Amino acid sequence: MKDVKRPALEGSVGVRGDRRLSFAEYGSRRGPAIVWMHGTPGARRQIPLEARAYAERHGLRLIGLDRPGIGSSTSHLYPDVLDWTRDLELVLETLAIDTVRVIGLSGGGPYALAAGAALPERVHGVGVLGGVAPTRGPDAAEGGAVQLAVQLAPLLSVARVPLSVALTQTIRLARPLAGPALDLYAALQPPGDKNLLSRPEFKAMFLDDLLNGSRFQTSAPINDLILFTRHWGFDLADVSVPVLWWHGDDDHIVPFRHGRHVVDRLPDARMSAIDGESHLGGLGIAEQVLASLMELGPRRAAPTRARTR
Repeated sequence: MKDVKRPALEGSVGVRGDRRLSFAEYGSRRGPAIVWMHGTPGARRQIPLEARAYAERHGLRLIGLDRPGIGSSTSHLYPDVLDWTRDLELVLETLAIDTVRVIGLSGGGPYALAAGAALPERVHGVGVLGGVAPTRGPDAAEGGAVQLAVQLAPLLSVARVPLSVALTQTIRLARPLAGPALDLYAALQPPGDKNLLSRPEFKAMFLDDLLNGSRFQTSAPINDLILFTRHWGFDLADVSVPVLWWHGDDDHIVPFRHGRHVVDRLPDARMSAIDGESHLGGLGIAEQVLASLMELGPRRAAPTRARTR
């Protein structure tokens, strides 16, 4: 397996309720900050190697942030996605970050949009890569794989803890077979994801992230699914900051039409189709994503807060 350099800085930050969120930092300590929100499943090191190298070359401060229940982040179920931004504020203050851009891959998309809704005075722009669409309220999109979670929402809520324990134990047992398991997963994917996962640097990144993030617990994916079946705590109309959205036109997990649906309802958003790519296509254009996102700012917006539910 290709060697993967450790992050320049890695640790955890105290947040509300005597909890902690873990992070991994790449690039420049003093450059413009970008918070990268991993997919579902995933953890703080789920950042393409070319994005890390780009951050080093261009003096960017690239930070992968674990959600509660993965890595060394304390397990916790937020009442809604918007509530996460109160922890994000504490992380930014602890790391001495004034303004930031936020990127969200797949299940990280709702969290990135929440940051744009709740912190318009601090967030210069949001990038979304094949992000999950709302399932509740006026912004809801029909269909897609996430609808299975909607149907199972009562079971997920009641059995959240035992399901999390079972998932953690299953991954621990499978750790010695992580490489072959990833190869098997890749073999079952559409051509776009299959080609990307066959590249040594991407396989190495995914394995490093999986093995590191699952050492202690793996409840974050269950928490994500539960939150995706609830109202996010804000409407898409509340996201006043600029949003750049990339979506594979052959996405088999989050339909391309979901991305178009969300972008059409955001006040300031632009969508780019990734031709011939499926769900992970955004990871293959990480340099373009970072460069485009840096062009959005800096900006100045009136301090407003998203409506809470």
